[in-house]
Amino acid sequence: MEGEVTLDAVYQAVQALYHHPDPQGKERASAWLGEFQKSMFSWQISDQLLRLRRDVESCYFAAQTMKMKIQYSFYELPHETHASLRDSLLTHLESLKDMSQAIVTQLALAVADLAIQMTTWKSCVQTLTEKYGNDETALPFLLEILTVLPEEVHSRSLRIGANRRTEVIEDLAYHASIVIGLLTACMERCGHNEKLMIKVFRCLMSWINLGVLHTDHVASSQLLVALFQVLRHNQTSSNLHEVASDCVCAALYAVESLQENLRLALQLQEGVTALEEAYQTAVACEDMDKALNYCRIFTELAETLLEMVIRSPGQGLGDLKTLDLILNCVSHEQYEVAEITFNFWYRLAETLHKMKDHSMNHVFRPYFQRLIQSLTFHSQMDPDHEGVLEETDDFFEFRLRVSDLLKDVLFLIGASEFFSRLYSTLKEGSPAWEETEAVLFIITALVKNLNPEKEQRLADVVQAVIHLPDNTHLAVQHSGIQLLGEVGEYINNNTQCLEPVLNFLTQRLKQKELANATANSIQNICVVCRDAMTQHFEGLLQIAWSLDTLATSHDASIGLLRGTRCAGVWAVDCGGVVMPTHLNLLCCFFFFFLQLLSAELTSGVSNDPAVWLDRLAAIFRYGSASTWGGWVAAPGSAVESIWPIISETLFRHQADNRMVERCCRCLRFAIRCVGKGSATLIQPLVSQMVSVYQLYQHSCFLYLGSILVDEYGAEESCTYGLLDMMQAFCGPTFQLLEQPSGFQNHPDTVDDLFRLATRFIQRSPVTLIQSPVMSLIIRCAIAAATLNHRDANSSVMKFVQDLVHLGVVKEDFELRKNLVRGILAESGALLVSQLLRASCFYLVPSMLGTVAEVMWELRAFDHKAFCQWLEDALKGLPKELSAGAITATAKQMMEFHKQVMWYVEKRVSDCIWGIVIQDTHTHTQRERERLPSLFEQSCGRCLTFARTGRRGERARERV
Repeated sequence: MEGEVTLDAVYQAVQALYHHPDPQGKERASAWLGEFQKSMFSWQISDQLLRLRRDVESCYFAAQTMKMKIQYSFYELPHETHASLRDSLLTHLESLKDMSQAIVTQLALAVADLAIQMTTWKSCVQTLTEKYGNDETALPFLLEILTVLPEEVHSRSLRIGANRRTEVIEDLAYHASIVIGLLTACMERCGHNEKLMIKVFRCLMSWINLGVLHTDHVASSQLLVALFQVLRHNQTSSNLHEVASDCVCAALYAVESLQENLRLALQLQEGVTALEEAYQTAVACEDMDKALNYCRIFTELAETLLEMVIRSPGQGLGDLKTLDLILNCVSHEQYEVAEITFNFWYRLAETLHKMKDHSMNHVFRPYFQRLIQSLTFHSQMDPDHEGVLEETDDFFEFRLRVSDLLKDVLFLIGASEFFSRLYSTLKEGSPAWEETEAVLFIITALVKNLNPEKEQRLADVVQAVIHLPDNTHLAVQHSGIQLLGEVGEYINNNTQCLEPVLNFLTQRLKQKELANATANSIQNICVVCRDAMTQHFEGLLQIAWSLDTLATSHDASIGLLRGTRCAGVWAVDCGGVVMPTHLNLLCCFFFFFLQLLSAELTSGVSNDPAVWLDRLAAIFRYGSASTWGGWVAAPGSAVESIWPIISETLFRHQADNRMVERCCRCLRFAIRCVGKGSATLIQPLVSQMVSVYQLYQHSCFLYLGSILVDEYGAEESCTYGLLDMMQAFCGPTFQLLEQPSGFQNHPDTVDDLFRLATRFIQRSPVTLIQSPVMSLIIRCAIAAATLNHRDANSSVMKFVQDLVHLGVVKEDFELRKNLVRGILAESGALLVSQLLRASCFYLVPSMLGTVAEVMWELRAFDHKAFCQWLEDALKGLPKELSAGAITATAKQMMEFHKQVMWYVEKRVSDCIWGIVIQDTHTHTQRERERLPSLFEQSCGRCLTFARTGRRGERARERV
């Protein structure tokens, strides 16, 4: 932002942001204020706005700006101003505490972030507690600060390193007893002050989640007693009940290491078990929110005690009463309550499956039987429901999860036994339509676990479905259709029922509500009953020709074509003469419509070429020339016949990325299908791709080029032509990426470019390495190493890894080794430096495994050189932080280098970069301030594992 900014200008912009009548005026104000927040003026003007207290809007904007500046731009302030900033923020909190809770929260976050980064502020918890702990009017904002402080310690927005982070956590742990004492005192003062109780419980939960509270202190405090008193009281408000539930769940999660936290675990088990009556009261009062909270608590208890429940069922912490509690929740009339428990049942079933202990299965089988009985009930649709379930319906998603859960637990109760019960439900009496539909839905989930040869009752179910009257409820027909799609193996063993099944399905194709499910079932049957479906191919062909008259979605239509392809062959050998069959005719049919589209003569069918291109692609996609008996001529001729019209389509729509992608996709599958049989297409295809790419840089051309290199790159007659193609692609690509933020704006281009380069390394490496374009590709790879895009970065790393690996493979060892050595002699040091900087400043932890693989290859190629490159890269990183945080010591630097070399030597690729992970911000001008003591993480412990820092199934579920 150029020029000085005045307070009045900022205030007017804030007013425009909130009150301007024109939306465009609000957008302009928002953009201007965004630039203002990045400027140095924002520190002083925000402070002035807070002092003036004109209105809520300006104060909230100023408080938010203060928080953002401390989070992202703390380095802008000299050390001597930190204390005055702290005092100013606390003064603002005192004066604005009654204006708005949102303002208090923003200022509390600012104070917390300041305390974490301000190394001269020692014992901040003690300081704040002594200053405000006895002032009842200040307690709300004091508790707010103490709540957000533990939450901000691990914030990736803060520019601190592991040394400072560890120091802060140790300081908080040291003063945790002060917090417990303060919260206990607050609880005694609360009386009927619900807002203060909520703040107390939130603060307690925050400190529990940080893991610095000694669980024995929590167990002996009155806070735990107060939590359960609140949860047992049926007059507790919804807000307070939810916060108390969250706090208990946090405590249960914290005691997962049961032996280390036995006292608190026992008290939590006792307290939670005593909530059963409160849950029943909530159910009787139809209080859905509280029922959900109780279910969360019961499920969290079950997950925490899972190991003990399995190790010592019925004893101590393994008391099976825990399972009864969550089964009571599963039987709740609302399916949302039951759904909360699903992850526990997944984990329990998975653990029992791994144990393979039949006696243990016998113990838990009754509980799983009760579970499935309840789930069958929950799967029933509302009796008043009309039509079929929409895929966007929450209940539709719930039933999908029910289906998945059933498949995981069937081994415990036996698929055949469960099927018998469901079959009895259908046979006995006259069940309502919603009961019948739910049973068919459940059978669909388990049918693949049945033995079709031994399960005779399956025939009765199939017959019942195909004889459903036309006036049967659509939902029942829909589930019956889906069931037929899952019994392909039974139909394949009993081909006499194939024709009536197909007749039933074909009739339902014409109904809009049933068309998609029918198309999917026909596809599944075609895939499983491939041989038997051959005699029904003409009927399938008629369906394929009539797709535009059916109500099927685009995806369902593509599925039908896949099934049609599976049921047919490309050609048959008639006395030594290869004769095309219906699949060739099918291609010609779609080819014909593409021709009509080009001439703008179509009528009554889709006039979107993408539809017909997708249909052609579906025919070529599934399989290769070898799967059709080796008759290459037929599919090859089909590809050659469609090329002119695809070329014409590509030319007509060359500026339309969507259409160009469809053309490339169709050609990609066709080339993969035919293999070497389409060599005659290379020259015209490459020429047109290169010509269009000079005008429009569609990245799909690069991807299609990688397919060509993969198929023909090893053929001497094609190698140099493909190299010319790549060189022609590189010019416009590099120009595109050299634009401001070129890599960030075009990650797909980066991804596809290095896929193409990798294919060349795999198929014809010497040709590429000796070409003039190789040095440019290496430079591009080094620049792209910092790109924080998973697929693009992975392709870059794969290219570099395969390139370096060439120097250690046996084939043409000396030549390849010398070529790689020449590249690394020029670029190795820069490459390692860039990889290290990418790991520190740009890439998220989950992307670092591929970086580690590249490092391992570099070390394997030249251990001595890599050691030196890494040392130089470490020395080249910034080593000071203007915010005053502790920097890496020389000892830590040496230890880091030593450990990395050791781990690389052992090829433990998942762990060597956890030590340098800080955040993913990509503003290079801030690197000095944001180097969070790069090597500190090796202090006091071994390397952090980049991709193994998980805390079990529940951690993944919560994410």
